[in-house]
Amino acid sequence: MATASILDAYVKSAPSPQNALDIFKGEWASVLPPPYHTLQAGGIPLFQDQRAVWALEQLGGCQDQRVLELGPLEGAHSYILQQHGAASVTAIEANTRAYLRCLIVKELLGLDRVHFVCGDFVSFLQESKETYDLIFSAGVLYHMRDPIGLIANLARHTNRLYMWTHYYDESLQTNPHLKDRYRVHTPAETEGFRYTLHRQDYMHSLGIAGFCGGSAEFSHWLSRADLLNALTHFGFNDIRTAHEQTDHPHGPCFDVVAIK
Repeated sequence: MATASILDAYVKSAPSPQNALDIFKGEWASVLPPPYHTLQAGGIPLFQDQRAVWALEQLGGCQDQRVLELGPLEGAHSYILQQHGAASVTAIEANTRAYLRCLIVKELLGLDRVHFVCGDFVSFLQESKETYDLIFSAGVLYHMRDPIGLIANLARHTNRLYMWTHYYDESLQTNPHLKDRYRVHTPAETEGFRYTLHRQDYMHSLGIAGFCGGSAEFSHWLSRADLLNALTHFGFNDIRTAHEQTDHPHGPCFDVVAIK
């Protein structure tokens, strides 16, 4: 039986964007934008994400603004933010393989105003005193063990926030594909705000090569009402929602823009 060799990591064809993408073959989530859209990567059109465009319209744009992005995954929203004129985007990614995919995207697309950093954004927000014109957090909240703690921290760092997130609903208990993930429901309180944490176990998803969830074996989801009430509790008084999908295969979800 042949054994793996370090020589297997060498590329023997002429340089090409596809060679770089193939380092993580089978792990990509996104279809890259033109002129790279015909290359073999993922299947989700995140680089043309109209949800992000809607959010920027609601927020009055990001021209010449300092933006913090949480969990960039493969840099799709980072790309959109630069395309819409952000002065700088600091994008924090804890998944090391996703971080390296972001660096490939940065090189291919010339994202010269985006700075990808590898680390835990929860720790960063707890330690940093920086403030930002806008925080982008798509696909993040429902991967948190302490989602209310994250909202409280976000409120200390910005007056303008966008998130796309799943939320907990009783309908999940009747979904044969999802119900086993949600078995523990715990009342909690943070800084005077009372809510319920709905534990979500990743289960077999942890074995998927392109896993892009949180850094633990579980996360906590919030109900729709608790999520929106938390934003109000922590100072966001203009809250707008859109693109709600109650029949999403992974659970109900929607877009939220929150402004102080």
